[in-house]
Amino acid sequence: MRQVSLPLAGALVIGLLMLLADRMVRLLDTTLGKKNSFSVVFEMLAYLVPHYLGTALPAALFLGLLLGFGKMSENSETDAFMASGVGLNRMARPVILMGVLISIISMLIMGWIQPYARYAYRSVVFDIQNVEVFYLAEEGVFMQAGDRTFVIDKLDRSTNAFEHVFIFEDNGAKGSDTVTASRGSLVDNPAGQRPMLHLEDGHRLTFKTRPDVTSKEPAIGEATKFALADTPLGRISDDIFRLRGEDERELTLPELFTALKNPPPKSSPEDVSSELSERLVMAVSILILPYLAIPFAVGSRRSARGFRTGVALVLIVVYNEIIHQGASLANHGVASPLLTMWLPCLLLAAFAAWRYIGTCFTLRNDPVSAAIDRVGEFFGNLRRSVVYRLGWGRPT
Repeated sequence: MRQVSLPLAGALVIGLLMLLADRMVRLLDTTLGKKNSFSVVFEMLAYLVPHYLGTALPAALFLGLLLGFGKMSENSETDAFMASGVGLNRMARPVILMGVLISIISMLIMGWIQPYARYAYRSVVFDIQNVEVFYLAEEGVFMQAGDRTFVIDKLDRSTNAFEHVFIFEDNGAKGSDTVTASRGSLVDNPAGQRPMLHLEDGHRLTFKTRPDVTSKEPAIGEATKFALADTPLGRISDDIFRLRGEDERELTLPELFTALKNPPPKSSPEDVSSELSERLVMAVSILILPYLAIPFAVGSRRSARGFRTGVALVLIVVYNEIIHQGASLANHGVASPLLTMWLPCLLLAAFAAWRYIGTCFTLRNDPVSAAIDRVGEFFGNLRRSVVYRLGWGRPT
């Protein structure tokens, strides 16, 4: 357990940091320099952790199994165990139980935590784009806040003060309002409702009805001048976002089962069926990983371990891509999830069981390991030949 847990934990931490760092760069590019930008970014990253954890956890388990059992095999610890009557199957029992535990954790993450975290992430994005759009405003850039379009000439974020603001509000059939002001400031509302725009020395042009561009008569508006004016920005926070469950990715596992017959407004029965199958297949696949990894890790000590580990990693990456592409095909109704996702999962399970039984309970030569070793020797000889021809060393 210790041999497997240490590389598993390291791979999990490094994988999460790499995935989150890539997303953090993109989020900072959007919010850097704005008010509370770092706190917003880290809040959004926290909501993304369950999504990336569902991807990183199986990969970390597989890598931990390869490195842990590979190290024990390289140091002849597996030989010592088997010489004392403890076979590979007995050594594998703790990590098989670890796989069951991680599968249950992944099911909880993908089935319940991810849908709520995805909804919370989308809610924060909505808040940034709508209610708090003033906080993310750029100088000289037109911004949208609900029905309002505005542009600010100069902005001082330390005091929330600005100069030369233009605001246009489209009221539909009831006309429109256009406001310009020489200066102003944003006043936070301590009650947690909408912030207020405090405007000074401005003008207001109001049209009671929508101007008719086909009419020969000019539109008549009402122009006023004001010294001070306060106007709320955005909408009340209690009503800023929709309820959870607009699409299948925001539904928990029990809700997905219910939605098979009654899908959400923006989803079809195929979308719900595909999402449900993908989550279940990913959880079931984790149970297969110990049986798949151990035969790759304990091969012949004469073979190239790095090449064998690389083949195992490529295999699991290809399998993961097949599942995701299968989910996409099922979403579009091209094929059933049974064919595009469950069949590859069944084939992987059969392949892992065949190799595991052959490695742990028989003395026959493993044809897969033999083929990998031959390919590894070919590339090794090719590399040495190239190095020798370039004059970087001598052939061995």
